[in-house]
Amino acid sequence: MSEEKIRLGISSCLLGEKVRFDGSHKLDRFLTETLGRYVDYVPVCPEVEVGLPTPRETLRLVGTLDNQRLVFSKSGEDITERMTAWAQQRVKALEKENLCGFVFKSKSPSSGMERVRLYDRNGVPNKTGVGLFARIFMEHFPLLPVEEEGRLHDPRLRENFIETIFALKRWREALSKGQTAGNLVDYHTRHKLLIMSHSPDIYRQLGKLVAAAGKLPPDQLYQDYLALLMKALHLRTTTAKQVNVLQHILGYFKKQLSADEKQEVISVIESYRNKQVPLVVPLTLLNHFVRKYQQPYLLQQVYLNPHPVELKLRNHV
Repeated sequence: MSEEKIRLGISSCLLGEKVRFDGSHKLDRFLTETLGRYVDYVPVCPEVEVGLPTPRETLRLVGTLDNQRLVFSKSGEDITERMTAWAQQRVKALEKENLCGFVFKSKSPSSGMERVRLYDRNGVPNKTGVGLFARIFMEHFPLLPVEEEGRLHDPRLRENFIETIFALKRWREALSKGQTAGNLVDYHTRHKLLIMSHSPDIYRQLGKLVAAAGKLPPDQLYQDYLALLMKALHLRTTTAKQVNVLQHILGYFKKQLSADEKQEVISVIESYRNKQVPLVVPLTLLNHFVRKYQQPYLLQQVYLNPHPVELKLRNHV
C-alpha cells in the first residue's frame, strides 16, 4: 500500500475547530486519532468561510425539497444565494485537492448530507433536507464517496466508506501510470473479489468492459470503468455476498488443503454466516492458507487486505 496519505474533505468542526454557531466544536476522535493516521484532511466550514461570525445566530433550512432556502432562525434573513455562490466557487477550488471523499457534519443546514431538518411554511420540521453546501458538493463530485460522522459509528457503513476511499486512492495511482488497457486489466484483476463482495452483477459488467478494452478510446474506457466501480462500491456488502466470496476463495485450494483443513474453513465460514464470529475470523484463516501455499491469484487480491489492519474494521462486521 502506498505511503502517500489519502486526501479527504471534512467539516472543520469534526477536527476540533471551534467554528460552530455557539463557538463550540464536534471533535470526532475516530476521525482524528484513528483514521487520521492514514488521511490528510482538507477542512471546510461553509458558514465561517462565507463570512459569518462565531458565535452566530443559528441557521435552518425552510421550504420544500425542490426549493430549500437557508435562513437565520430568528431574524429570517435569507442567505441562500450568498451561500450558493460561495459553495459553487469552493467546489471548483476543491477540484485541485485530489480528494478521495468527504466526511460531513450530520444534521447541519449547510453540511448535512441527508435527513436535515427542513421546516415547512407552518414551521413544522421534517427530516428530508440536504445541507446546502453538501448538496452542491455531491452534485459537483457525483462519484466521490461521502459520509457523515454519525453514520460512521455504524461498523458496516464505516468499513464500506473506508474500503471505498482506499480503492479510489489505488485507482488514482493506477491512473497516474497512464490510461492503458494493461494498467486497467491489472487494477481490475487485483480488485475482482472486492468488487464481487459488493455486487456480483456489476462485477460481471466490469469484466465485459475490461474484455473490450482494446475497442474503446482510453478516456471513455477509464471513465466508464470508474463510474461502474463506484456504483458497485456504493452498494453495501452483506453476509451472504461475503460468504459467496469466501467460498470462491476456498475453491482455489482444492488440491492443497487436507480434508481436515477444508472442513475447518467450511466450519468457520458457517460460523460467520450465522453471525457467531466477525468477518476477520474466516479471512484470517484464508489469509494463512494464501501465504502458506503462495496462491498467485489470491496473493494479489486486494479483498484480503483492503485497508490497514490497524483500523480493525473487519473485527466488527
